[in-house]
Amino acid sequence: MDRKHFLRHTATAAIGSAFFINGCQSQKNKTEIKADISKTYKWKMVTTWPPNFPVLGEACQLFSDWVYKMSMGQMSIKVYGAGELIPGLEVFDAVSSGAAEMGNGAAYYWAGKSPATQFFAAVPFGMNAQQMNAWIYCGGGIELWKELYQKFGLIAFPAGNTTMQMGGWFNKEIKSIDDFKGLKMRMPGLGGKVLAKAGGTAVLSSGSEIYTNLERGVIDATEWIGPYHDYIMGFHKIAKYYYSPGWHEPGSVLENMFNLKAFNDLPEHLQIILETASARMNLWVISEFEAKNNEYLNKIKEEKNVQLRTFTPETLQKLRQYTDEVLSEIALADPFTQKVYDSFNEFRSNIKNWATYSEKLYHNL
Repeated sequence: MDRKHFLRHTATAAIGSAFFINGCQSQKNKTEIKADISKTYKWKMVTTWPPNFPVLGEACQLFSDWVYKMSMGQMSIKVYGAGELIPGLEVFDAVSSGAAEMGNGAAYYWAGKSPATQFFAAVPFGMNAQQMNAWIYCGGGIELWKELYQKFGLIAFPAGNTTMQMGGWFNKEIKSIDDFKGLKMRMPGLGGKVLAKAGGTAVLSSGSEIYTNLERGVIDATEWIGPYHDYIMGFHKIAKYYYSPGWHEPGSVLENMFNLKAFNDLPEHLQIILETASARMNLWVISEFEAKNNEYLNKIKEEKNVQLRTFTPETLQKLRQYTDEVLSEIALADPFTQKVYDSFNEFRSNIKNWATYSEKLYHNL
């Protein structure tokens, strides 16, 4: 099938399969799409990750390739790593203003725009990757995300998940909640606010600064992602204790955000291609993290100077208490955040009940 016929076939495809845009509700009435298939589109994607960053940056390039192939060249997207076109933490503003048509990052970076953004990325003691997918795609999350981002001229879709992270690298043992007092730890987002309630100090620093800061004692501990990236960063060379679980980020969602006007100006078949490629990206990132973390945890275990530790149940219980306080405080301060929090919390409570009778029992065999 040549490009012209392929695009005509794509453009007239039924949108009843546009699963993710419309949530989990099936559409019985199929609508044919008519579009100008002769026009081509060249977009820019800006990201919060360094160029070609393992998994996260790689996924952006894969997304670009998939979109190009699915559209038979009608749409091409050039990927820019952090600093290549704009600084990494200016992605939200760049896409919102239309300086770039799309961006990739994690919604908790934009907490300064609205505290509600954090619920679409990572919540301490929140849901794991598959549960976050369930809430966003089929539990009302995607509708709230659209409502929030529309205020900024944006629309976003899930585009990956780091899965369960590790609790971090420490230069001292954490035997109880008291050991967090006075601790300087690199920890962003809601986790940093919980750390502060425990008496620690959350230090914000870019990924490129973490190793040096930990080595020089600027910080006493750091969280990053998981065994794969932590090993590449070399943290096992300068920190002795590697703790689990990653209570602060049990399933961190990554996002593809699009300038809403640019997205709406696209033919509908290209909108569906962008969303479908985002869903494929979501699955690939989750799968790659699971495979790589498994492999690299074994490498870390072989390091003689590293001791793998687990936070005590009492420590985790106290951190959970502080988390509830933090979430209640930010929800009370903003009506829309309260709305998102209520949706998130209700879904989390219900799915926790299901997990108690399913995966929890299975993994404890």
